[in-house]
Amino acid sequence: MRLNNLFNKELWKGLKKLKHFWLGLTMIFTIIVFVTGCSNKETPEEIFNAYLSNWQEMNFAAMYQSLSKEAKAEISQKEFVERYENIYEGMEMNKLQVDTKVDSNNTKKQQDKSSVSYDYKVKMETFVGPIEFTHQATLIKEKGDSEQEWFVDWNPSLIFPSLEDGDKVGVQTLKASRGEIRDRNGSGVAINDHADVIGIVPSKLGDEPKTSKAKIAKLLGISIDEIEHKLEAEWVEPDVFVPLVTLPMGETNLDAFLEIPGVKIQEKTVRTYPFGESAAHITGYVREITADQLSELEQEGYASGDVVGNSGLEKVFEDRLRGKDGGHIYIKRSDGSFKETLAKEEAIPGEDIELTIDAALQFEIFEQLKEDAGAAVALDPKTGAILSLVSTPSFDPNTFVRGLSDKQWKQWSEDPNKPFLNRFTNRYSPGSVFKTTTAAVGLKTGVTSQEEVRKIVGKHWKKDDSWGDYYVTRVHDKKLVTLRDAIVYSDNIYFAQEALEMGIDSFSNEVYKFGFDEKLPIPFPIAPSTLSNNGIDREVQLADSAYGQGEIMMSPLHLALTYTPYLNQGDLLYPHLLESEERTVWKKSLIEAGIAELIKESLIQVVEDPDGTGYRARIPGMTIGGKSGTAEIKASKGDESGSENGWFIGFTTEEDSPLLLTMMVEDVKGRGGSGYVIPKVKHIFETIQND
Repeated sequence: MRLNNLFNKELWKGLKKLKHFWLGLTMIFTIIVFVTGCSNKETPEEIFNAYLSNWQEMNFAAMYQSLSKEAKAEISQKEFVERYENIYEGMEMNKLQVDTKVDSNNTKKQQDKSSVSYDYKVKMETFVGPIEFTHQATLIKEKGDSEQEWFVDWNPSLIFPSLEDGDKVGVQTLKASRGEIRDRNGSGVAINDHADVIGIVPSKLGDEPKTSKAKIAKLLGISIDEIEHKLEAEWVEPDVFVPLVTLPMGETNLDAFLEIPGVKIQEKTVRTYPFGESAAHITGYVREITADQLSELEQEGYASGDVVGNSGLEKVFEDRLRGKDGGHIYIKRSDGSFKETLAKEEAIPGEDIELTIDAALQFEIFEQLKEDAGAAVALDPKTGAILSLVSTPSFDPNTFVRGLSDKQWKQWSEDPNKPFLNRFTNRYSPGSVFKTTTAAVGLKTGVTSQEEVRKIVGKHWKKDDSWGDYYVTRVHDKKLVTLRDAIVYSDNIYFAQEALEMGIDSFSNEVYKFGFDEKLPIPFPIAPSTLSNNGIDREVQLADSAYGQGEIMMSPLHLALTYTPYLNQGDLLYPHLLESEERTVWKKSLIEAGIAELIKESLIQVVEDPDGTGYRARIPGMTIGGKSGTAEIKASKGDESGSENGWFIGFTTEEDSPLLLTMMVEDVKGRGGSGYVIPKVKHIFETIQND
């Protein structure tokens, strides 16, 4: 028993010692856990660095989780995220950099305090350039639902230092004004001008809105459905002006509109073409950029709502005319007043362009041609400056800016005369106006001389029976024909014989020197003139080519240029359309000065001689030279169903008003051939004489 008691007593002592061991072990473990737990809590430095990292990655939702309770009470996560996103999206922010230089030693010193502050630096690129600032953020210690105990004491100044509660960030595009296009005298042909916009304020339509809409529709020539469609747009509000129609240029009677309840008139700046139809194919027009165009041009800085040149010089000189938009990023107070600029870039206006065109002359020529399908080119024959480029029929480019109705578009689109076709860039068979080139190369090669007389019998001729049924015809039945006679009376047979004597190679080589197969150095895309499709390969084709038929195709501008050697002692000039460009010789001494003078004098006799083909262009007191031509457009020689294009190229020798005018009218068959064109050219010369 005693032995047993002894055993129990010793056992109890052992258990007591074991209990103390485990208590000690537990205490040690608890201390370790406590210490370890404390060390796992994130420092304010780590919290702030994570916050900045999320900022740079634009993870705004994660940023929000680092905000203090007070900050979260002021702004919800949705509002927080949207505010950052809207501000950055509005300013087209990219390349965001957010950096800090945290002093770790200072952090340890402040860790026992209730708050700690850190400096940080922000850099970003925006659509108007860089924004950079340094600011300070404060972290506060507070108990949260998690182990985290440090939180960002957020306020709007952390976005931008001067941004306070109620302030907003404003973004404004500063639109660059489009450069204007003016003529040689300073007259605007494509300008920025004011226009009146008729619109409706929905809440002001009165007690009978249907009646008001009906009256507006009638005055504007649109349907009530069109008005309703515009009023149903998502952005429309009761007191907001809803534009309906931009009034045509020159429309000044506004009283009838103002009498209708709800109608308001606003003024805006729009692209305007003062010379309308007469210069439409030169200026072209602008329109609001389409989705397809935007997809191609977005990388060049274009945006929805921008205007872009769609044709003519508006398109050709788009890069020079458009300018560069600027922008302003700023802070505004809750009342809308300006507070501070964050970044600003001024708009750079587009370049103004001055043309060699004489808009008044352009209008006069257009008036002569507007009832026909045709083209005209006027040059200063001493400099190569282009004075006019006319294509008819035409269209009013202002309608594309101020509002093009479906009815007008249908009318133009279905017009068989194709008003959108730019005829002065087209190529045509030149007919007899080409004969001066044949005459020049004949004299140059020695095949022809001034004194030489060709004996030609009858109005029909062919070389020999190898030509079969093919023959060359002429109008005047003159037996003895000099070069002067051939030019004055436009003798086809003379020039056919001359070309045959030269031969295909000699004729072709010399004619090519007049600029065939060469691109003209002007902004408009004009295809080079061609002498033939695949080379002249037979005598009949050579004969036809000599008097401007065959397969020869020339632009009106190139035709006009081939006459400049006769007025410049043999130099063929380059054309130029910009006033800043100077006279340039394209082909120096293309022909001898004596040859040039001989052909010039013969061309004057075309107009002065009563039997000359251009006699109807004669104006007493004015020396005019010229050449007429009727180009046959037919499938074969005997085809009677073909059409004819009428030409006349005329020039004045007046020193104070030099002018070289080429005019072509389509489909003159049955209307007098080239004789239909001559009075139109004469009128232009009379206009010059009377100025």
